[in-house]
Amino acid sequence: MPRSIWSGAISFGLVTIPVNVVPATEDHSVRFHQYHLEDMGRVRVRKYCELEDREVPAEEIGKGYELSRDRVVPVLDEELRELPLPTAKAIEIAAFVPAGSIDPLRIGEGYYLQASGTVAAKPYTLLRKALERTSKVAVAKFAWHGRERLGLLRVRDEAIVLHAMRWPDEIRDPGELSPQQVRLSDDEITEAEHLIDRMTREDLEGPDFVDHYTEALEQVIEARREGQEPPEMPEPEAGPGTVLDLMTALQASVAQAKASRGEETEAEVHELPKKKAAAGRTAKKEPAEKTAAKKAAGKKATKKTAAKTAAKTARTTAKAGAQTAARKETARKKTATNSTTAKKTADKATAEKRTARRPRSA
Repeated sequence: MPRSIWSGAISFGLVTIPVNVVPATEDHSVRFHQYHLEDMGRVRVRKYCELEDREVPAEEIGKGYELSRDRVVPVLDEELRELPLPTAKAIEIAAFVPAGSIDPLRIGEGYYLQASGTVAAKPYTLLRKALERTSKVAVAKFAWHGRERLGLLRVRDEAIVLHAMRWPDEIRDPGELSPQQVRLSDDEITEAEHLIDRMTREDLEGPDFVDHYTEALEQVIEARREGQEPPEMPEPEAGPGTVLDLMTALQASVAQAKASRGEETEAEVHELPKKKAAAGRTAKKEPAEKTAAKKAAGKKATKKTAAKTAAKTARTTAKAGAQTAARKETARKKTATNSTTAKKTADKATAEKRTARRPRSA
């Protein structure tokens, strides 16, 4: 577990929970330094004082606020740590709200809150279980890095997580980014819902959620270390042809999602129906002979379908009749066999009785 980066207390009502703040995430990015390419000498950023024209060590550097070009007010770290704020050393819970009521855009970095000592164990567990049972999150205020912030407290497994939150005025209005009004058909929206259903999953695990960029970068570094050429970029897979319309793209995407899940299915791609107005104009201009031909073709197709249905019904009826006749024949044979067996048994019994009644010879 990494070291604590802040210590204070959670406060709600008259309950106080001493906690340590521990980073909840890790950064696995590959870091680079700047080098002079001619001799690979390290290029560093040195901090110089403009007035003395010399490099200044870290212990001589502090914070200051520029009131004007000629006047700067120094602010000491000790003064920042001792700000006259109740949230300077406390995470004060202001309200409890449903988790779904928080806009994810306002949620920032996450940190684990660790109970500080045995005294904090019981109230810490109390708050965690209360949040679990009510399915709510806590909105709090705290002061970090020279400013007061909003925070969100939620439960993850056996720990309480603190998320930094943005203030409402830090979220820009997206109204001007909205596209102009467009017309969508119910079929297009339904097909999009089908695609969402096919792509829905319970977790975010697997090869689709791996940092492939970092893996490829590590391969390049390893090749350079071995004095070899870095691996070549693989050829991109041949993508689908040009999409003619939105409905075609949605149907093809649904078929692709089914195939990725191992479902045997074929893509059903249909053309979008023509506009009713255009269809009406076309129908008015269509010649009478074409209309008659269409009607005749429709009747012919209807007769053909009826013939197929009748033939299928006849085959089904004949098959059922044959099965019934076979069952009757089997039953008849079984009855005859049983009758013969019963008759033989009766004859044998009669013969035994007659033998028993005969007098024995002297």
